[in-house]
Amino acid sequence: MPSTDLPDTGPLTSKSQATLLARETERRRTFAIISHPDAGKTTLTEKLLLYGGAIHLAGSVKSRRAERHATSDWMELERQRGISVTSSVLQFDYEGFRINLLDTPGHEDFSEDTYRTLMAADSAVMLLDNRRGVEDRTRQLFAVCKRRRMPIFTFVNKCDRAGEDPLKLISDVEADLEINCYPVTWPIFRDGAFAGVYDRRRKRVEMFERGLDHGARMTQAQSSDLNEPALVELLGEDAHHRLVQEIGLLDAAGHPFDHAALLTGDLSPVFFGSALTNFGVEPFLEEFLDLAPAPSPHESTAGIVEPTNPEFSGFVFKIQANMDPRHRDRIAFVRVCSGHFEAGMQVKLGRTGKIVRLPAPQQFLARERSAVEEAWPGDVIGVVDKGTLRIGDTLSPNGDVEYRGIPRFAPEHFARIIGTDPMRRKQLDAGLRQLTEEGAAQVFFTEPDGGPNPVIGAVGMLQFDVMLFRLENEYGAPCRIERLPYRYPRWVEGPEAAIERAARGSGRMRLYDAKGMSLLVFDELWTLRSTQQHETTLTFHEVAPQ
Repeated sequence: MPSTDLPDTGPLTSKSQATLLARETERRRTFAIISHPDAGKTTLTEKLLLYGGAIHLAGSVKSRRAERHATSDWMELERQRGISVTSSVLQFDYEGFRINLLDTPGHEDFSEDTYRTLMAADSAVMLLDNRRGVEDRTRQLFAVCKRRRMPIFTFVNKCDRAGEDPLKLISDVEADLEINCYPVTWPIFRDGAFAGVYDRRRKRVEMFERGLDHGARMTQAQSSDLNEPALVELLGEDAHHRLVQEIGLLDAAGHPFDHAALLTGDLSPVFFGSALTNFGVEPFLEEFLDLAPAPSPHESTAGIVEPTNPEFSGFVFKIQANMDPRHRDRIAFVRVCSGHFEAGMQVKLGRTGKIVRLPAPQQFLARERSAVEEAWPGDVIGVVDKGTLRIGDTLSPNGDVEYRGIPRFAPEHFARIIGTDPMRRKQLDAGLRQLTEEGAAQVFFTEPDGGPNPVIGAVGMLQFDVMLFRLENEYGAPCRIERLPYRYPRWVEGPEAAIERAARGSGRMRLYDAKGMSLLVFDELWTLRSTQQHETTLTFHEVAPQ
């Protein structure tokens, strides 16, 4: 079990500092949860917080009438619609571990926010519905994790309801995602109802008792050996015999457990449970913390940076304005990659070379925050930003380390945004600027130096609703949008004359992004391809050049 106790011998020597850094790094677990919408991600997040002691009563997303909302859904629009539309950071301690849980939006319209968050995680938990298995959104997010060779844990949820046969589900996951699976826990059914799990690594049966509070509090569990007479009597001989056969089949014909393959993303440990009833949540949490990797090295322009490198470094993966609407604050979320962070330290911003002081860092439980004096590799801290930082920025003492930038993806939907109150133009411009900087959407202009009616681009249509809601409620700038027919954008580089020529004609438009780079948008794929064939001096980019 990780420990943070060091002998009190006065000022720390360089050796004891290195020991402390290694120990603090080793006990960190920083991960994200990915899933298809409605697989139960927010509910599982709540239950991990419950078992971690971060909350004392789990709020259900469905309990709107009781005025209890999921802890991770902090934005007012999320509370109104019962969906997660922005990432949140949840930090808590459990059994000596420091957990940084990066909750991601489940809705596909916010996939870019999810991608940025995955860049800050060391592992991912893939949540599946036991009736549906792998779905489209799960497949997309899994591909992102697979490209990074990120360790992926699988939690099969909703086992309290009838679903696919567990053996078939495992087989389908392996075939669909081309990854080997090792069931760490296996579901136990009593009279056809989900009643417990068998932990194959610890050779332990966990039988659960269903509470009367709909999973709001931790579930009581009874541990036993697989072959204890009391368990045979509880399940019945037929059900117990079937369970023993299934465990034997997994041991004989399943993939062996390989921790090295887990760490390279080639083997996924699988867990069964029900986040709603809390069945299987605690065994998952315990096994996950034991198996998941501590903070990993990061690639940089200076080479591989180990987390135990004594010099602090980190990168900004998220910016959120107005988490506290009363103070109109702007928080930059920084993933600590190496070294020891201390409140008030001065660092250099790699992009500009500017010295930045980082006072009053904060840690989060969704919108709730508390001041911290220090942070270690794997931690996520929030620093108050006056507009200096951007997503993808690297912070380090000398500015000689830069981590790989986080790309901007091409939007799939475009619309002109028009303020309905001309007197609120300054508020509209300020809101668009801040929302763009935090990655909520992208803003473009029809002229290099701006224009009266900016064009906003979004990956999904729901982003437009979020932007309109936030502009009115956070910035006092009511707006409407006029949809544009373009679906195929490309950033272009090359001779100005060629860009102007490519922008002429029907079914296309030239826009400029916040950096002044040219973006051509097309209404049909064949129009885009024809332009690419004719304008050979131009370079077309699906992702904005860094």
